[in-house]
Parts: sequence; C-alpha cells; structure tokens
Amino acid sequence: MPTTNDETITQVVKAFQSLGVDEQLALFWFIYKEMGDSVTPAAPQASTVSPDIAEGLFNQIKEKSHEEQLQFQRDLINKADTEYTRMYGSMSDTTKLLVWYRLAQGMDSGTIIPMPPNYELSSEAKQVLEQIKGLEFEQQITTLRDYVAPMGAEPAGGAEV
Repeated sequence: MPTTNDETITQVVKAFQSLGVDEQLALFWFIYKEMGDSVTPAAPQASTVSPDIAEGLFNQIKEKSHEEQLQFQRDLINKADTEYTRMYGSMSDTTKLLVWYRLAQGMDSGTIIPMPPNYELSSEAKQVLEQIKGLEFEQQITTLRDYVAPMGAEPAGGAEV
C-alpha cells in the first residue's frame, strides 16, 4: 500500500489503481510521454541500489515476444505469481519505479510492445493524469513510487534489493 501519509497522494494512487489493467498501463505511458522529461529521469538517480538490477530484469523482458512483454506488465499490476513478478517483488520501491521507466523507454524505442496507434485515454484516466500533473515534483515521484510499490509478487526469499 502507499508509503506516504499525504492524503492527496493516497487518493491519486487509489484512483490510478481503480482503473482497468490496460488503462493503468496506458496511463503510465502517457505520464512518461507528457511528463517524462521532468519526472522519470529522477528514477535512476533515486535508486538506492545499482541500476543494474532494474536493467537486468528489463533485459530479460525485452527478449520476450511483444505479447509476453504485455503479459508481464499485466501480471505486475495483477500481482500474478511468476518468476519475473517475484524478481520485481524483491526490488526496492525506487528500483521498481526504475523498471517502469526502462519499460517506457523500451516502448519509445520499439524494444517493448508499443502503445496502439491513436490510443486515447478514458475520461477517468485523463482525470488521474491531470491530478498527477497538478502535484508538486516530489509528490509526483512519491505518487508513482507508491503506485508501483505493491505490484508484482512476493519474492521467494523475502529479501529486497
């Protein structure tokens, strides 16, 4: 669940999580496209461990078919128990955010399944996007970190990296 006591952030995270799985994926993409220059570059610098951990998972996912890449992302949101979601689940919250940043970069470069052309967000997702845009920079980072933190599955050994 959210790692902050800020009620505004908690409400935005809950609104984000209330969307359908594919709509959450689309919203994350739109956040990257519209706010990536300011929000997402903070993820690599904020990581408490070497970015190599996030990069390692990203490299394994990018070798999969586009359908498997999409399923991995859906599995993260649905907290499915797979080898890859457990790897993700073992990461720190900030490293999890870095994984999503790398996935968005991969979508941009074509190594990860891209968004369908001309995709439009639902009105609910547009509302959440506007809420996130209206937050202060630190609140935006915290919101995104709180959003990605509960995703994935519990690691087999229980250790976080």
